[in-house]
Amino acid sequence: MKKVKYFNLYGSTGQIGSKSLQIIDRYFPSIKINLLVANKNYKKLLKQAISYKPKFISINDESKIKYLKENINNKETKIINSSELFHLIKYSNSDISILAISGYKSLEYLTPIFHNTNTLGIVNKECIVSAGHLFHKINKKNKTKIFPLDSEHYSLKSLFNLSNYDEFKKIYITASGGPFLKNKFSEIKNISFKQAKNHPKWKMGYKNSIDSATLVNKCLELIEAHYLFNLPYDKLRMLIHPEALVHSIIEYNNYTSVMNYFYHNMYIPLFNFFSESINEKKYPILDCKYYFNKNSSLNFFKPNSKQFPILKIFNEIEKSPINLIKFNCANEFAVNLFAKKKINFGNIHNIIANSLSLDLKCQVNNVKNIIDFQNNFIEILKSKF
Repeated sequence: MKKVKYFNLYGSTGQIGSKSLQIIDRYFPSIKINLLVANKNYKKLLKQAISYKPKFISINDESKIKYLKENINNKETKIINSSELFHLIKYSNSDISILAISGYKSLEYLTPIFHNTNTLGIVNKECIVSAGHLFHKINKKNKTKIFPLDSEHYSLKSLFNLSNYDEFKKIYITASGGPFLKNKFSEIKNISFKQAKNHPKWKMGYKNSIDSATLVNKCLELIEAHYLFNLPYDKLRMLIHPEALVHSIIEYNNYTSVMNYFYHNMYIPLFNFFSESINEKKYPILDCKYYFNKNSSLNFFKPNSKQFPILKIFNEIEKSPINLIKFNCANEFAVNLFAKKKINFGNIHNIIANSLSLDLKCQVNNVKNIIDFQNNFIEILKSKF
């Protein structure tokens, strides 16, 4: 009988969280769900608690705790508030965790999770972008194994196992181009939020979908690759690849290249994450296969800064930690304004550009500094836009 592994899931009600629970339930009986954390979706959290019977659940919207307590029908699950949650993370241990909470505010979970878990699957771009320069410092004592779950970084991790960094000439991560790839930027300035969040390939939350439409997601992913794999920016590139089947390409000094492809379904990186975490090599048949005889066309081309104006902004900024944090926060702020119909789509990049010019003196050499800076920066943005 396999040893039980305890699993904590931060962001259980989103796409990644839901898929993770489905995969564990179907394929990994030795993984016990210990903790589920959600933001606002209390009805879905309740359904998950009833179905998967975790030991603990917590919701950021504490006004819903009473509802959960009144409607949960099993005694195996304890409902805890935010302070109890952080106490639990700090003074207990888990074998496996996934951080799938969207947005820069997930950063407050980072240090406690590093102390708490042995293996961390991370899918939150904003967290890595804001604190990537501190990852090794935070994790030095704990030596938590970090497993990137974004398709591009999962793909790169697979390729990096095959060769030495010194052999790399260029490293490419791919972008589908989002829902407006065939449109000029002038044609989409005033498109609706509903149109912008309708991604042609991936099922994602609205934040990631909008970032795909503006190509901010690839800017963030280049930063992630830099921090996660210690890669210099001058070796990192992005390519538009509408089929979204090849997720990364490594070009070697010897004039050859290798690429990693898999079907655009997060089941694949998630399944392999759990399999590797418990050292169990089994591969059931999933409906996520790329059929060579049916999909014969793979296209790649360089993104155009006229079509994606955020590229010019990103390429021109100094990649200092504080500039990257401002880029990250300003984008999230602008996307939320767009979601609330306070700005149009064409203004997202303008808000980011104007925000980067704000000169704020602040140290970002620990997580608390970063959280304080981000909160102050957002308040300044609210006063200006």
